[in-house]
Amino acid sequence: MSLPQNTFKRALAEGKPQFGLWAALADAYVTELLATAGFDWLLIDNEHAPNDVRSTLAQLQAVAAYASHPVVRPVRSDSALIKQLLDIGTQTLLLPMIDTAEQAAEAVAATRYPPHGIRGVGSALARASRWNRIPDYLSTASQELCVLVQVETVQGMENLPAIANVQGVDGVFFGPADLSASMGLLGKPGDASVREAIRDGIRKVREAGKAAGVLAPDPGIAAEYLAAGATFVAVGTDTGLLSNAAADLATAYKKTPPTAPPTKGGY
Repeated sequence: MSLPQNTFKRALAEGKPQFGLWAALADAYVTELLATAGFDWLLIDNEHAPNDVRSTLAQLQAVAAYASHPVVRPVRSDSALIKQLLDIGTQTLLLPMIDTAEQAAEAVAATRYPPHGIRGVGSALARASRWNRIPDYLSTASQELCVLVQVETVQGMENLPAIANVQGVDGVFFGPADLSASMGLLGKPGDASVREAIRDGIRKVREAGKAAGVLAPDPGIAAEYLAAGATFVAVGTDTGLLSNAAADLATAYKKTPPTAPPTKGGY
C-alpha cells in the first residue's frame, strides 16, 4: 500500500491555477455531491462551520474517490488539533490567523514528526498511515503534506515576507473578510484598498516562491487576483450557492406564478 499523492500540492508547485469551493454545510453527503462538480479543491471548514473531527473524517472518506482535493481548516492553528486532523488523513491544511513568522514555523512543526517537528507519533492508530500498512509512513508523510497559512490581519500583512519565507510553508491564503475588518473596513472585503493590499500580498508571496490563494466569490475580483498571480482561489461557498439558488427559485414563482392549464370536462 502506498502513500496517497497530494496532487493539489504538486499543482501549486507547478503554478497551475486551482479553483476551489468552500464546503461549510458540514455534511458528508453534501461534500460528496460537491466533489462530483469538478472543482480542483474543496475546503472543509472547521473554523466557521459546525464541523468536528468525526464529521471531517466522514467528508474525507466521502470525497476520497473523486478528483477534488480536500483541504481542511481547523478552528485555530493548534498542534493538538493539527495532530488529530493529520491522523484522520488530512494532507492539506489551511491554518487561520497567522500573524508572525514564529506562528507559521510553529504550524509547520506541528505537521512534522520529531526531530523535525512536534507531531505526536500514533500512526498505528491512524487512517493516515492506513493503520501502519503504508511502509515508511513516518519518514515519508511530510512529502505529501501541504501547509497553507492564512494571513488576514494588518499585522500579518506587515510580516508577510517573513511568513512566506518560513521553510515548510507551501502557500499563503488571504482572507478578505477578516483583513477588511482589521483595516477598519468591516463588511467591505471588496473595497479598493483591501483589494490593493491583497494584490500586493500576492506579489510578495510569489516573490518568495510560494503559492498565493484567496477567497473571491465575485468573478471580477477573482479575475483580478488571478491576474495578480494567485494560484489557488476559492470562487464560492456551498452555503451561498444553495441559499441564492433557493431564493431565486422562490422569487421567480412568487413574481409570476405559473398558470395551470385549463381543466377539461367542465371541472
